[in-house]
Amino acid sequence: MSRLNLNSILSWVDSHIIDYPTAMNLNYNWSFGSSAGFCLVIQILSGAFLAMHYAGETHYAFSSVEHIMRDVKSGWLIRYMHANGASFFFIVVYAHIFRGLYYGSYMEPRQQLWWSGALIYVLMMATAFIGYVLPWGQMSFWGATVITSLFSIFPFIGKEVVMWLWGGFTVGNPTLNRFFSLHYLLPFIIAGLVFVHLGLLHKDGSNNPLGIKTKTANVNFYPYMYVKDLVAFFVLLSVLSVVIFYFPNSLGDPDNYLEADPYGTPAHIVPEWYFLPFYAILRVIPNKVGGILTMGGAIAIIFLYPLLNTSILRSANFRPIYAVVFWLFVADFCLLAWSGTTPVDDYFKVIGAVVSIGYFAFFVFGGLFVGWLEKTLAFRALSK
Repeated sequence: MSRLNLNSILSWVDSHIIDYPTAMNLNYNWSFGSSAGFCLVIQILSGAFLAMHYAGETHYAFSSVEHIMRDVKSGWLIRYMHANGASFFFIVVYAHIFRGLYYGSYMEPRQQLWWSGALIYVLMMATAFIGYVLPWGQMSFWGATVITSLFSIFPFIGKEVVMWLWGGFTVGNPTLNRFFSLHYLLPFIIAGLVFVHLGLLHKDGSNNPLGIKTKTANVNFYPYMYVKDLVAFFVLLSVLSVVIFYFPNSLGDPDNYLEADPYGTPAHIVPEWYFLPFYAILRVIPNKVGGILTMGGAIAIIFLYPLLNTSILRSANFRPIYAVVFWLFVADFCLLAWSGTTPVDDYFKVIGAVVSIGYFAFFVFGGLFVGWLEKTLAFRALSK
């Protein structure tokens, strides 16, 4: 029985890793997925070591982080690896998403693959948010207060939901304990979903830059394609190492090196950089309920995009109109992130409103209208 199980495992490894058929024209854009998996491993391992020394209690949380940084052997390295690893995780995931948008990886028959990836992204945001609360610095405390207060929009039960999240009448020790437990649990759920994501990928096969499926142009993943993932792994590790050893605080907020003070609100409450585009959309609507619904819609439309698509072509390499719209969207997304860092005044609110409209316009215009326009132009060209 044990020999049979071993043979089954080896057969699975052989069919899904070694002899897995892969399009020979895959470029380094297809290495972002494996890089994201590498980042997940870093986060789980470093987080486990940090949890050994962290105290999930409001009076000791901030001091325990300082203890990790100053007294635990190599604790500073583990903490900086975890904090900056989260940023790099989002960098490669954003690149992975943009690659999927450019090459049409959300189209038939890969809608389920796209939805599983979008779900992983949402869980990543939840995990990153509650993890940012754990150091119990100024931005941690007030970020938790602001974000959890958003749940008060539920009619009739909103206040009860917020108090249930807090475990009391304000963000405090029960909140921190719950967030600590969830932050430890969610990465393992994400890891499970990653295997589901990989299973769906292997069921339908990888997309490729041409956007076509062929069995005659495939090669084995090993030894031909794993080399590209290996190169991407070393590039990611090198850049991450430079940030950790030379610029460890460049991606963080200085206010989070001050212990949480419920009586002193920071001058400008700003989330981590990877939340800034959605934060900008949230605050561009003056109405609280409208802002929250708009931000929720900005995340939900990622799930809906495969259903909005009307194009029969996948790759933007053969869709010049869509390619232009796509790069305008990338620029718009960067402007959204910048807009989230600006003060709330009339000038910047106008910019935020424009780029927020541009965000939604890409999914509607790029999905529905561009596909129809391409079909119309192709039909006219063939009719001549």
